[in-house]
Amino acid sequence: MNKLLTVLALVFLLSKASLAQTQNIETFKSLGHEDDAIYGMSGASSFYIKISPLTEMNGSKLVLYFEPSQALIKEHSFINIILNDKPVYSARLTKDSIQKVSITLSSGDLSPDKFLKIQVKTLLTITDDICRDLDNPAMWLKVKDYSYLSLINNYKNLINNVNISNCFDSKRAIVYPAEPTLDDLKAVAWAYSRLKKTSNKKIYMFEAGQVPDSIRNYVMVGNYSVLPEDKRFLIKVTPQAGEGLFYLDKSMSTIIDTVTHMVDEKGVMVAHRSVAQETVPAEILFITGGDDHGYEKAITALGNINILNSTFGNYLLINEAQNTFSKNVDENRSKLSLKQVGGTSDFLSGIGSLKNAYTFKNSDFNFTPKEIEIRFIGNYSGLSPGDRGYFNIYLNGLLISSEKLDASGKLNTSVTINRYQHHKYNTLESEFRFFPTNGVCKNSFINFFGEVDVDKSYLESKNPFITSDLSFYQYPETFNTGTTRIVISRNRAKYAAAAVGEIIYELNNNINSNNFPEFAYSDQIPAGDLKKYNIIALLDKDDKLMKEFPDAPIKFDRNFRLYNTDNNKVVYSLSDTTSTGLAQIFYGRSNNATLVLTAIGSRLSDAFLAASKSITEQLSTLSSNVCVTDVNSNKYLFNINKTSHDNLEYTDTKSSLTHFWETYNLYILLGILILILLSFLYVRSRVQRSQELYND
Repeated sequence: MNKLLTVLALVFLLSKASLAQTQNIETFKSLGHEDDAIYGMSGASSFYIKISPLTEMNGSKLVLYFEPSQALIKEHSFINIILNDKPVYSARLTKDSIQKVSITLSSGDLSPDKFLKIQVKTLLTITDDICRDLDNPAMWLKVKDYSYLSLINNYKNLINNVNISNCFDSKRAIVYPAEPTLDDLKAVAWAYSRLKKTSNKKIYMFEAGQVPDSIRNYVMVGNYSVLPEDKRFLIKVTPQAGEGLFYLDKSMSTIIDTVTHMVDEKGVMVAHRSVAQETVPAEILFITGGDDHGYEKAITALGNINILNSTFGNYLLINEAQNTFSKNVDENRSKLSLKQVGGTSDFLSGIGSLKNAYTFKNSDFNFTPKEIEIRFIGNYSGLSPGDRGYFNIYLNGLLISSEKLDASGKLNTSVTINRYQHHKYNTLESEFRFFPTNGVCKNSFINFFGEVDVDKSYLESKNPFITSDLSFYQYPETFNTGTTRIVISRNRAKYAAAAVGEIIYELNNNINSNNFPEFAYSDQIPAGDLKKYNIIALLDKDDKLMKEFPDAPIKFDRNFRLYNTDNNKVVYSLSDTTSTGLAQIFYGRSNNATLVLTAIGSRLSDAFLAASKSITEQLSTLSSNVCVTDVNSNKYLFNINKTSHDNLEYTDTKSSLTHFWETYNLYILLGILILILLSFLYVRSRVQRSQELYND
């Protein structure tokens, strides 16, 4: 009997342990990494993956699939895998066309900021002669995008490891009141911005009471008095008048769900799904306050990354909160070091091409730059007589500068680029290229080294890009100077939540985010304020405020058609039957930046969001100031000149007769042509008959 009880107890404990621990498969593709090719005799590729606090690293696995070039001598080619700057695997390549490496992970593989840094380094051979292999284009190895992480979700960590500072990493939804106030929209916007900075996955928006059962992990905003009663019951700390509150509720629930397993089928990992019972965490982060004043304090704290990152408990009462930033010369951001834009000093050694890559955005500067000076400062081993060395600079894949290296070993070079060469988002590459004297190639591999000093190297905006008309190319940095006010139509507030979040994210998506706009309803803002502030307006197309923007390229409250100036064909016509977002950017009467968005159709939330996203993409023109996009990601860009409307026509200024003629003119002309032809045939037949009678 005792043995039977012991067995039953063991089974019970094992079942509880299996429920507490489940596996989560994350492919590289799902994490935003496509097939990644490593080129050259000696190359490397790095991946940075944020790890959830619910993950149990001990026992989790990293499975890498890679495809080597068919031209390689596999026995003389090597792959090395480094985790958190520590080597964990080195081996020769095998003869397989697709090769697999499986590595068991541990907690020591995580960086202090909870990232898993994966580096794949290669040493490849084709001819067994390193001098002949130099720059051979057949030297490559691909890390496949179906490589994956098999992570153990240990939900026991929910109690100890998850807190306010790291709970945003796992949330992908925001819940707000059905009739949101301006404070609610502001809270949604800052929560959205925070979530988007942690992941590039889609963020879902739900009204309170309409959250699907499948969504168990989300942020809920709202004044304490308007939170649903069943949700208020979860909050064990009651905020008093004038107090803001962050409160994280954590619980566990057992569900029936679809589980995905990766199965190796002939060297390719295929997802197999099955139904299973599992225990999952449920987390709700409440952003609330005892009253409107306290709620405002909570929202202000939500916009302060320092407060969020240092809140390691499950709740935070906020008595005082402010976001005040004093600007000095450095914070004006006209000069940025490569370290500020994320660059690291890497010691490079070897032969051939030695590259570093950096990324920067126009919005990293305080204004849209017209010209940018790019200066590289560093050191390298001095060249011996007969050696050939160059330092090359690439911008967005194009070579923009090349300088010979010499015996001095000192690098100090610069190049200035104009507005046609740099984009909204840019990739900058530096390259040491070294070729030794003929005949001593093998001995030169350990002789050359180079390093860029990222603290002293910099990007400097020489002149601001100033035009008579604003364009989307200058968004969002045109709103960096002065105070910005977000204006919303009262009847569109519930549909504008996600779009406002996207705007707040973009205004602060730079290296020194400090743009905290004010919020107002369109029926409460005095007309004079439209000249005092930068304005971002999300409006109903029939909002009376539309008439207060005389400099707008298009009057959105009127029916219009847009033409392709090349062939004069209509490419867009305003129609309430299509869910469409419309955006335009222009200077107001006081030369203040103004952005107006509106939406029409049945899916207003999606249309507003589509418009707010479309204007932040890497646009193909410098002068577009009007964007029309639909919920299916179709987008049209226009440059509407306020003095000449060659590609714009208002259709509501025409008479009924004009509309009738434009609609049916072809049919009318065809009818007239047919009548003329019939008249001609009739007359001709009468003339022929008359001639016949005369002849008789």
